[in-house]
Amino acid sequence: MSHTADTAGLMDAVYRNQRHIYDLTRKYYLLGRDRLIRDLAPSEGSHVLELGCGTGRNLIAAAKRYPNVRFYGLDISEQMLETARANIEKAGLTDRIILVRGDASDPAAVKPLGISQFERVFFSYTLSMMPIWREALAAGLAHLVPQGRIHIVDFGQQEELPVWFKALLMKWLASFHVTPRADLQEELQKLAQDNGATCSYKPIYRGYAVMADLRKP
Repeated sequence: MSHTADTAGLMDAVYRNQRHIYDLTRKYYLLGRDRLIRDLAPSEGSHVLELGCGTGRNLIAAAKRYPNVRFYGLDISEQMLETARANIEKAGLTDRIILVRGDASDPAAVKPLGISQFERVFFSYTLSMMPIWREALAAGLAHLVPQGRIHIVDFGQQEELPVWFKALLMKWLASFHVTPRADLQEELQKLAQDNGATCSYKPIYRGYAVMADLRKP
């Protein structure tokens, strides 16, 4: 079985039931998502891609904030996409949000969308769930137009939080196959250097989470 099939099967199993309460429960600890959406600031008429769109929560919020922008979402889990389609239809945004199933680490996965270049690409608490997350970052960069940006929010290393809190959080996240990427900053700096891009990286909420972006030349 291929890596993509393995990951798809795992994510479908994890979220087959979780997807129904995902947004209700995650709003209390997936911190920084709305700040990321505010930071996107895409120009009118542009195209924005979320890699690992889950239930469509972020795409819906972004589409409401930027009414003259088209949004696209990719996820490897058909279970999550089923929920996302229902949420997007309920929000009345099927004309501006298009979804596709695929592996974020595969640059060709967006082909069914009919567009391969985007002004903004973002990852919201998804790199910590992707087995080959470095490849997903590289694919995201390849999808950017010149001057485009990747935006990221994800779990940090809890540097300024109590040791007991970090231990409990890491154990709990591992039960959902989530691994905060300790070398995310290093990988972003390497990608930036190799591609003539610039990057920024900032811990938030005492290191509970991080926000980062990568800007293409």
